[in-house]
Amino acid sequence: MIYLIRTERWPVAGVFRIARRSATETDVVVVELRDGDAVGRGECGPNMRYGESAESVTAQLEAVRDAVESGIGREAAQALLPHGAARNALDCALWDLEAKKTGIPVWTLANRNRPGPLVTAFTLSIDTPENLLAAAEAVADRPLLKIKLAGDEHDLTRIRAVSAAAQRARLIVDANEALTIETLDYLAPRLALLRVDLIEQPLPAGKDEDLRGYASPVPLCADESLHDRGSLDDLAGKYQAVNIKLDKAGGLTEALATADAARARGLKLMVGCMLGTSLAMAPAMLAAQEASWIDLDGAWLLARDRENGIRYERGVMQPAPRVLWG
Repeated sequence: MIYLIRTERWPVAGVFRIARRSATETDVVVVELRDGDAVGRGECGPNMRYGESAESVTAQLEAVRDAVESGIGREAAQALLPHGAARNALDCALWDLEAKKTGIPVWTLANRNRPGPLVTAFTLSIDTPENLLAAAEAVADRPLLKIKLAGDEHDLTRIRAVSAAAQRARLIVDANEALTIETLDYLAPRLALLRVDLIEQPLPAGKDEDLRGYASPVPLCADESLHDRGSLDDLAGKYQAVNIKLDKAGGLTEALATADAARARGLKLMVGCMLGTSLAMAPAMLAAQEASWIDLDGAWLLARDRENGIRYERGVMQPAPRVLWG
């Protein structure tokens, strides 16, 4: 087995702003596995929120080189690395390699239905209400918009601007841990009147006990508070939905298992992503087939994408060609 690890830098279309940071480019780490003529690839997006960088993820992947080159499978890989971006890249590469070697698509190997087109959110970064109004007008034909909150006094004005400009779109707001329980209590009933379907991670992870038993008029979704199946028990009574990301869960294997476990607990599903190319979005699409909300616009937000990438058409993403992944 030939095991290759590389870091790639991809430009963002414009500026991507959330409550914690701004970005004009993003680093991804790609794992490539070669076994004879078959090549499997996986991509991850290191996230500084979890103490990750391209360098730290590469070091994690290098530490398991001997095991990978000896030909380990997906199950063994789960024990080699903790949940997080490094395991995601390796896990997805192993899925892709098996599909390329056997000629059997990943959805069949995973005992899932063939993935179909999905409506995905298109993310509007933090900006002034005036700029958001113009941005929303430009994408008003897209069926699902996601607006980042800053946790400041302009958040409600931001949402009102988007709601007015894109009157047929469903809305998601993402606070990225920027709110307090008092701010949420003020915003939630007003957001409900503005067609907001979902509020992502209003309070900081680990400091969200105030949400237990909280009767929000808009469903609350755990993002930073969820990693893998081990996080689910603590979310009961706080959230009505969970945002599963392969980079948090540590790959498609754990993402599928987390989705099944979340549904068994009565939680609705959202499947999201970090910034990344279509190589990262393709496996996430398989996990997203039964989700109520999909936020897989990571490649759509880039200035350019990989060859044979996913096609995005007015908010609908088409399944990736198998030459790319799966």
